Amino acid sequence: MSSKTEKLNLDAPQVGRTIQRLRQAYNLSLGHLAEQSGVSKSIISQIERNEANPTLVTIWRLSQALETSIEEILQDDTKTSKIEVLSSASTPIIMSEDGLCVLRVLGPIDTVEWLQWYEFTAEPGGKLISSPHEIGSKEHLTVIEGSLTVECGDESTQINAGETIRFRGDLPHTITNSSSQTTKAWMVDVLKSSVMV
Repeated sequence: MSSKTEKLNLDAPQVGRTIQRLRQAYNLSLGHLAEQSGVSKSIISQIERNEANPTLVTIWRLSQALETSIEEILQDDTKTSKIEVLSSASTPIIMSEDGLCVLRVLGPIDTVEWLQWYEFTAEPGGKLISSPHEIGSKEHLTVIEGSLTVECGDESTQINAGETIRFRGDLPHTITNSSSQTTKAWMVDVLKSSVMV
């Protein structure tokens, strides 16, 4: 979800180990990886030492530079179970710029480039502002509690609990909680027209 402000909570010590292992396998210095990925040398060093929580965009840039997938970087090699359970504390979170909207990333990281789904919570007055995604992208929003106002391009509409709205994700769009209560919703983003039904 690269157009939204991202503050990810990734409680994954293996991320730093994996990045360091791949960097060393390619005989890349911190400086070379920084140059190829566009991520600063100091940030990469902090990630490798598990002193920084990388954003999804940072992990994506590093995965591209290391010619691997986001899933491989986030994969915990110590896990052998066929079932994966994420605790609430380890579920990645994205916050809006105003700090009043929270997106809990429920979808797997390996689908993030084309399919994303979230639990969306907005406090009164909260506003999630998004730049356009890829051409053909669509967003789907189902309100569970409260109401939300969705602006897409030059159109605006309000949806209430139990209602679902589908709108173009390839236009500037804003989701606002203009009510006086906390609103909860499910959000699904399909980001590539090639996978649209």
